[in-house]
Amino acid sequence: MLSTAVQILAFALALLGVLGATVATLLPNWKVSITAWSSIMTPMSQMQGLWMDCVWHSSGVFSCTMKNSVLSLPPYLQATRAAMVLSCMVASFGLCLASLGLKCTRWGGSHRAKGLTAIAAGGCLVLASFLCLVPASWFTNEVITAFLSTDLPDSSKYQPGGALCVTFLSAGFLLAGGVIFCLSCPGKRTRRPDHADRPVLQMDEVKQQQRLHSSPSTLPPKDIRDNYSLQEYV
Repeated sequence: MLSTAVQILAFALALLGVLGATVATLLPNWKVSITAWSSIMTPMSQMQGLWMDCVWHSSGVFSCTMKNSVLSLPPYLQATRAAMVLSCMVASFGLCLASLGLKCTRWGGSHRAKGLTAIAAGGCLVLASFLCLVPASWFTNEVITAFLSTDLPDSSKYQPGGALCVTFLSAGFLLAGGVIFCLSCPGKRTRRPDHADRPVLQMDEVKQQQRLHSSPSTLPPKDIRDNYSLQEYV
């Protein structure tokens, strides 16, 4: 099984991944407009997220509108929504299992139970990383495809925003933490009971040696009695 320091490092990476995935899901800048207008009344920057669309005006006003209609959204946006929410839930569950599988904690059961729990936590974190990575890649592909299209005007083109960068980093953290936890194999310490039986075997050996040493000590009195009997006979 891995050392305590490596497991704590994996737990820290998983925690960063969970926080990053949660923040990225809520951020409104999954894609950002590439055009800017100098007029006071027109927007200077537009950004779209999974749950809201925001506009930043040149006057300093920042306003957002929620996306209330789910059916009006494109399929890739609906899939990204569902996958990111599911990724956050699976990653949080894996983080709870990881806290039980840490060697430095007192809860979680025996050594073998902790190892199995750590492996289960690693599987959940790896699954959460793929649930985070696949929709982000799909979303990026759609944004880049629309950007390279010649049918759309420049005012309708967007570029990938900062939320996608946070999503990819979070997926990497979750994947790294999950792989480290998956390496926590409890079968490497199967020789521990042999070491535990050694004191018992040593005690048995000591008792046998004491019996061997004590048995000759009973012989001299018999020899002395035999000598006395011979002297009396003589």
